[in-house]
Amino acid sequence: MAKQKRDRNNLIALTGAAALVAIAVNFAISAINNKHRKKKDVPGSKVRVNLSASEITKLAESIINKSKQVHDAVASVSLEKVGYVNVILPLAELEAQQFPLIQSCVFPKWLSTSEDVRKASAEAERKIDGHITMCRKREDVYRVVKALTVTGDRLTNDAKSFTRFLVREFERNGVNLTLSKKEELQRLTANIDELSMQYICNLDDDCSFLLFTDMELEGLPQEFLKSLERSEDGKRKIIMRSHQISPVLELCKVGSTRRAVAISYGHRCEANVTILEQLIQLRHKLARLLGFANYADYATDDRMAKSSSKVFEFLESLSASLNDLAYRELSMLKALKKKEEGESPFGMEDLSYYVKRIKDQQFHINFGVIRQYFPINLVLSGIFKICQDLFGLGFKEVEGAAVWHPDVQLFSVSDLSSKELVGYFYLDLYSRILKICYNLNRVGKYAHTCVIALQNGLLSSGSRQIPVALLVSQFEKEVDGHPRLLQFSEVVNLFHEFGHVLSDLLVKECTGFIPIIIVSVFPGMKVYQQGHSLILRQQKYALDLLPCADMLNSCSLAILTSCTELLKLDVTSLSDLVSVWLC
Repeated sequence: MAKQKRDRNNLIALTGAAALVAIAVNFAISAINNKHRKKKDVPGSKVRVNLSASEITKLAESIINKSKQVHDAVASVSLEKVGYVNVILPLAELEAQQFPLIQSCVFPKWLSTSEDVRKASAEAERKIDGHITMCRKREDVYRVVKALTVTGDRLTNDAKSFTRFLVREFERNGVNLTLSKKEELQRLTANIDELSMQYICNLDDDCSFLLFTDMELEGLPQEFLKSLERSEDGKRKIIMRSHQISPVLELCKVGSTRRAVAISYGHRCEANVTILEQLIQLRHKLARLLGFANYADYATDDRMAKSSSKVFEFLESLSASLNDLAYRELSMLKALKKKEEGESPFGMEDLSYYVKRIKDQQFHINFGVIRQYFPINLVLSGIFKICQDLFGLGFKEVEGAAVWHPDVQLFSVSDLSSKELVGYFYLDLYSRILKICYNLNRVGKYAHTCVIALQNGLLSSGSRQIPVALLVSQFEKEVDGHPRLLQFSEVVNLFHEFGHVLSDLLVKECTGFIPIIIVSVFPGMKVYQQGHSLILRQQKYALDLLPCADMLNSCSLAILTSCTELLKLDVTSLSDLVSVWLC
């Protein structure tokens, strides 16, 4: 009897413990869910971050299915009833509405720390790109769009330009070819897409590195050396990525180290040489099939130059003007190397280093001292202050927003005078390393500094939506608890790239300059995007800011002059230049 009572008590205790464990697990799950739910939504943004691999796959399928429905609907319009509302507007709205969703699928391949997510993102991009290409080859849709150019239906200038753009895209994708040539074009395009994706994946997955002693890295700042990983024998690891290669080539005093790094960097991903050779041949065949003499003519046909011959003419004119100057400067570099390193030949690995040495000697600039004035947080706050003074913008970090890595920040931008929300931008500035097989490291994100538009600021109706941009870089976050100090060239680059953020955010008109930025409400149109970057590049030197209107007028005049002189365009005003870009 006593034994049965003990067993019953043990069972009760065990059951109670299990219940407590279940309650604790449910509480933990609830807490995690609540934490995710508490992540702030970003008002006006359709960009989705932190998607899982399966969510990316489902979203890509949804994008493709919606696109098929719209293209089928457009194709069903009878040629007698074609018009802006039932042909151009649905296609333009489709691309405008789907752009942030497509970007949500695509950008994780560059930035996610999950291998599964990166693979799903790359596969989603492949499928979406393939679908878009197939849509541009649909004869039924082409006939309807082409018919609109003949009917004389009244269209705005933007709509006319977009219609011409669509017709050109269909024709550049071989819609007018015979059946046999279309099949050949399909094979060429598929091969080119597959090889291009493989080329990029090879670069992304490259894990190559070199090991050096501290003596072999003489001249590099201690802050940089401390940021490098060490091997088991204590040597420093230089991975073959630009954010580590550039400081070595610019600052390392040891010529053999610079040469070893330059050679290794140039020889990484040797499999890509074969891929590149195949791509050159395939692209040439594609261009010939479409009626062009070569791929360069095909690539420039829808750009300002219009032909490769004009590009070569432009480059040759530059070369003729710069040859003598380049020879004199190269002679100076060679003489300095001979003085410091003896009779060793001057190679590409010496260029950055001796350009900096010449600057040190001629201008007495100590870039090491200058760096002390540019901790990254101070540079960012300085950029924000300049943008506030130039453009009347306010910046505020959005706390608690969903991001794909703890280092990522989200900022809102507002008009200080009207308090209107202008847009958002993400900053993903710091490098990260992922552990992979064979004890090697892989860079965990895109290896260069760039800006990615995640959501455009205009819809095809001309109404404005909230634009969203992303600035990516590869700075070390901190060393020994101290903030990262930027090289002056890095400061210039960060100013330039933030100008592209402004280009994406400051869009308010259907077609116009905001400021000196050509904007189109229609997707796919090539636009001039260097205006804000050119402005901000100059502000790194400014002690007192120029009056905004005067500076913008000067920049506009400079751009107009450059385009007319260099490309020999027959334009006399910025509005003329707009029509050249849009046509």
